[in-house]
Amino acid sequence: MTVRYAAPGRINLIGEHTDYNLGLALPIALPQRTVATFTPACTDAITVRSDQVNGAARIPLDTTPGEVTGWAGYVAGVIWALRTAGHPVPGGALSISSDVEQGSGLASSAALTCAVLGAITSAAEVHLDRLEHARLAQRAENDYVGAPTGLLDQLAALCGQPATALLIDFADLSVRPVPFDPDACGVALLLIDSRARHTHAGGDYAARRASCDRAAAALGVPSLRDVHDLTALDALGDPITARRARHVLTENTRVLDFVAALTNTDFAEAGHIMSASHRSMRDDFEITTAHIDLIAETAVRAGALGARMTGGGFGGCVIALVPAAHAQVVGQAVRQAVRAAGYQQPVLTRTHAAVGAGVLG
Repeated sequence: MTVRYAAPGRINLIGEHTDYNLGLALPIALPQRTVATFTPACTDAITVRSDQVNGAARIPLDTTPGEVTGWAGYVAGVIWALRTAGHPVPGGALSISSDVEQGSGLASSAALTCAVLGAITSAAEVHLDRLEHARLAQRAENDYVGAPTGLLDQLAALCGQPATALLIDFADLSVRPVPFDPDACGVALLLIDSRARHTHAGGDYAARRASCDRAAAALGVPSLRDVHDLTALDALGDPITARRARHVLTENTRVLDFVAALTNTDFAEAGHIMSASHRSMRDDFEITTAHIDLIAETAVRAGALGARMTGGGFGGCVIALVPAAHAQVVGQAVRQAVRAAGYQQPVLTRTHAAVGAGVLG
């Protein structure tokens, strides 16, 4: 039986680098998605093809970390994570198609691992709840590929709902829906792809995570979520580590403030909070770039209510809340500023919260 399973990319509205610190985040699922089509067969391997890469990769069912690299490593990671968790994995043929742009900060790797995992388990009649699905997809990235991501991307992909943001509390992994429909209020959510690519498996993301771990250890707490007073950071001897921790603590507060603004349908306030988040990522966590900063700052000067980088950083996308009547003006201003600075032209789209992962009929 052939199974088709789709998983979306995501935008994180606010709450960056808080997931692995047991903090708060507010993502949405995107309309763009990755589709995995799996046909099981009596074989000891899965042969996988992608519409974005020539050729095929043959992945043995007994694969181990380090054996398969590149994009196929994410598929191999899913196979390995399922088998090490004691779940049956049949051999067969797997094909991947996707319109989630790679390296854009939209969680293309989580969309891939969640889609592949969903297709294989559905074909094998293995029933997972969404949290176990998310954990296994995360393990594929963490322990096979070597990308130290948190659970934000996987939970956003699996739990997404139309016109809804997801308030995720990583202390207990609860997911609470929060109405998010700016279009109904005359506000557009613009997704601005800088075309500057990044990778979570690189050293910058891991270095930021290590800084947070050092801060928690120095403060004698299990995670930065257990620090409730910014003045506690004065005890940290390293000013860089203190700034990294300050971003996490203030970002958690901004998530709650953003949810309150949405509850009051106050998109002007939500925009201010987004811009404050970007400044924190720029100045304290230092994960933006001059290119990304230019896009966010230009959007606000041109009339956006607020703008911020979304994703792990060092490239990727900017999101902006913009009065719908001004969306075209903001887009033109961003394109002109980017062109004048000599960067590659960005891709701007108006987007919205969409449905999460599932089997396709």
